[in-house]
Amino acid sequence: MAQIYLIRHGQASFGSQNYDQLSDLGLEQAQILGRWWAARDLSSTRIVSGKMQRHLQTARACIAQLTGMPETQLNSEDWHSDFGFNEYNHHEVLARHVPAFDDPAEVKKFLMNTPDGKSAFQEIFAQAIARWMSGHFDHDYAETWASFRQRCVDALQRQMMHVDPARNILIFTSGGTISALCQHVLGFPDARFAELNWSLVNSGVTRFHLQPALSAEQPAKLALAYLNNFSHLEQLNRSELISYV
Repeated sequence: MAQIYLIRHGQASFGSQNYDQLSDLGLEQAQILGRWWAARDLSSTRIVSGKMQRHLQTARACIAQLTGMPETQLNSEDWHSDFGFNEYNHHEVLARHVPAFDDPAEVKKFLMNTPDGKSAFQEIFAQAIARWMSGHFDHDYAETWASFRQRCVDALQRQMMHVDPARNILIFTSGGTISALCQHVLGFPDARFAELNWSLVNSGVTRFHLQPALSAEQPAKLALAYLNNFSHLEQLNRSELISYV
């Protein structure tokens, strides 16, 4: 049965001027996933990523370990990239709700100087997401919630055209994209999107399988096999490996 793996990127550089790059921990998380898969002899794959730097960095670090090849020798020209798997603009979503947070330094200051800053920031971000998703302020955003969700679904459907029972598809992407695609497959309401997004672990893996068509009335469809699997990190018994940004 065809398998589609959605991999959240490793930890990014939250609070820095350039979020879109892996931290040292993020690089390690991706490498651990690659070694985990190599030990389990993951079968022949089609490799896809969003076009963000953290997606490609995660893919390269993971696949180097999976194949046993140095990153410099990987032929990433054979990989496929698709803007449809890019994350929504979380910076814009947050700044439209709290204009001061347009400056990443202000976010960092808030986290450091606010009691239980992480929880307080999460509540603010949840409000920012709710504002974006409401549809009442679409003119404020370069990409609306509805457009983002459809972009993600369209990208997944493009990959389904390449499904081969003998090959897995690995898609390196972001938490918001994975959450939107899970909503598409499972049909849960918009309000659950942010809740799922916050729970996704860096380098965690979500797997879909394609159920074959039973008849003209029952076409092939995607089903969720598992969600947010990070056993590759848990088995090392190092709590510092578990991150969510």
